[in-house]
Amino acid sequence: MNAKSGTPKKNLMFFSGRAHPELAEEVAKHLNVSITPQSAYDFANGEIFVRFEESVRGCDAFVIQSHCEPINQWVMEQLIMVDALKRASAKRITVIMPFYPYARQDKKHKGREPISARLIADLFKTAGADRIMTVDLHTAQIQGFFDGPVDHLFAQTLLSKYVKEKYGADNVTVVSPDAGRTKLAEKWADDLGGVPIAFIHKTRDPLRPNEVVANRVVGEVRDRLCVVIDDMVDTGGTIAKAVDQLLDEGAADVVVAASHGVLSGPAPERLSQCGAKEVVFANTLPIPDVKRFEKLTVLSIAPLLARAIQEVFEDGSVTSLFDGNA
Repeated sequence: MNAKSGTPKKNLMFFSGRAHPELAEEVAKHLNVSITPQSAYDFANGEIFVRFEESVRGCDAFVIQSHCEPINQWVMEQLIMVDALKRASAKRITVIMPFYPYARQDKKHKGREPISARLIADLFKTAGADRIMTVDLHTAQIQGFFDGPVDHLFAQTLLSKYVKEKYGADNVTVVSPDAGRTKLAEKWADDLGGVPIAFIHKTRDPLRPNEVVANRVVGEVRDRLCVVIDDMVDTGGTIAKAVDQLLDEGAADVVVAASHGVLSGPAPERLSQCGAKEVVFANTLPIPDVKRFEKLTVLSIAPLLARAIQEVFEDGSVTSLFDGNA
């Protein structure tokens, strides 16, 4: 019996969890595709059910989910979606996590602690993910936790372009909220045309999370527009104290720019009252109206995600999206 030849066709299919449908719809619009219809609901006891309404056999599947509160529900939903795709014979499954869950737990600080960021990678690999796409990891080492390709995208380019266009590069100092973010501050400084950097030296009590004990500014900030940068803002305590410290040191104005607006608990109130001229986030996480305030600006990461998805689908270069600096 002779072998039968055929021409396999590449077929991009886009899937979305329920956490941040606005972002998914915007990405789909940029890709000029529709989100694959699905049935997704919770049982009375909290179990999640997902079923796709179209055949996914042989497709190049891209599954997006933003891991906001309640984070464990949305992690589980995306895992279930990946498992459903694997069992329905999708050819390749790319998991898109604009905000990588548990990224802060990337190493052991003390004995008997988990490395939860690694556990997340293992869970998605076991579920059937072939590739992960994410934005501004808390630490770059997390890329090594997943046994497969990881596309690490940068919202920094989007944020720094906005700051440069609105405020220019004259008399700007890029400020890292702690010593650990100085490399990121250097990249920001390059994007803004070689402006100076400063950082805030802070002391934490390891037994009291999300609480800064003391801090001081290292670098020249007097009479300058200070751009405080970070990867995420959770409760807002660190950033609010940094803004206060910079204004006390004589900064002319302070702009806060971060990729992920987690905005837990008192964060919106703290940020709105901290004295910052503007607070800028990317929309990697949903920011509902109740958490928005007058000085908040939210920029869309959707065009970048769509371009990266297109490059992966066409076997192109994701690195080229960042001028070869990714």
